[in-house]
Amino acid sequence: MWNFIMKQAMKSQLKNVPKDQQEKIMGLIDKNPEFFTQMAEKVKKKIDSGKPQMTAMMEVMQENKDELQKMMK
Repeated sequence: MWNFIMKQAMKSQLKNVPKDQQEKIMGLIDKNPEFFTQMAEKVKKKIDSGKPQMTAMMEVMQENKDELQKMMK
């Protein structure tokens, strides 16, 4: 259930990203659901503390950029 919600949220955030990149990212979520669930929880905490959604997402992505880069290879 959480994975489905996260995927729907990601799809809306990725609407301006090329289709092939969207598919690659969605595949990463399927292969690493625990990692992306942890990222989503961190984003939620930042949003709950008053940060805008985009800022929260960018901060969490920056915090996890090394791991994300490894997955994208």
